[in-house]
Amino acid sequence: MNNPILHTFPLGFPWHTQDPFLFCVYHLDHFPKGNGEMGPDPELLKGRNMGNDFDPTQKWRMYHGKTIPGFPYHPHRGFETITVVNKGYCDHSDSLGAAGRFGEGDVQWMTAGRGVQHSEMFPLLHDDTDNPMELFQIWLNLPKANKFVDPHFKMLWHEEIPMVKENGVQIKIIAGGYKDTPALSPAPDSWASNPENEVTVWNISVEADTQFTLPKASNGTNRTLYFYEGSEIFIGDRKVNSKFGIALDSTQEVTVKVGAEKAHFLMLQGKPIGEPVAKYGPFVMNTQEEIQQAMEEYQLTQFGGWPWPHPDHVHDKHRGRFALYPDGSLVEKDS
Repeated sequence: MNNPILHTFPLGFPWHTQDPFLFCVYHLDHFPKGNGEMGPDPELLKGRNMGNDFDPTQKWRMYHGKTIPGFPYHPHRGFETITVVNKGYCDHSDSLGAAGRFGEGDVQWMTAGRGVQHSEMFPLLHDDTDNPMELFQIWLNLPKANKFVDPHFKMLWHEEIPMVKENGVQIKIIAGGYKDTPALSPAPDSWASNPENEVTVWNISVEADTQFTLPKASNGTNRTLYFYEGSEIFIGDRKVNSKFGIALDSTQEVTVKVGAEKAHFLMLQGKPIGEPVAKYGPFVMNTQEEIQQAMEEYQLTQFGGWPWPHPDHVHDKHRGRFALYPDGSLVEKDS
């Protein structure tokens, strides 16, 4: 059998991705106790580059937040965001009037389509203990035919996300079924909504001295396994250390043997869209002319404006997990 590893690469910030994925970033922040107003003690912010705090030497970052960590309002067009919050909470607000608080294993799938503004803030809800946060944000491209669909967001609540557990292996199935276990439905206009595109998003944890097998996929499908926590793994006779990504041959069944520490992985897979990609910050189109049009339209319309009182809007501190949709429907979950 041929070596299934096509190449490996160190995990930077963001992580390298393959078509149909555009971007993947991993946030691990050991946020301190809250100050009663969902931010850190102001004394801890002294000396930080507020509004642009991405210092990797720190245990936690404020990102573009100034009093509460996170990303105040910003636009998107032409792609989707899949936000996986394993620890901590994310407060979502958007220009459609939709909102939500999700975390502790929940996933938000948002189709930006023709354009939306949203904010993603990370409220420090606990004042008597630290507020650790672990989050992936994955950008999945939209094909040209769907670049201008209506914006949409849906929640995949952790109570409902399929989880396969077998022999020391746990696979959280965010997209793309595993064996006989299907994923929840993705957003309706997504590249992932057609099963023939074989879009897969799995978060995998494997106990030490255990192995697991990735099943085959179709020829021409891009597959990347991100080994983000652990010590070492072995694929065939090849050793790979943690903090590395592995591009794999999707036509081969791949057995991964885990070394002396429990290992954590994210797997992204899908058939490439195979269209030209023009990117400028939060806009992803097919041509530079379309990027220019997106910028001009955003300046004119603000993609519907901002209906919330603050650019870094957060929800009531004592509110549990919830989703308020653009049509006014509300889903509330136990925290």
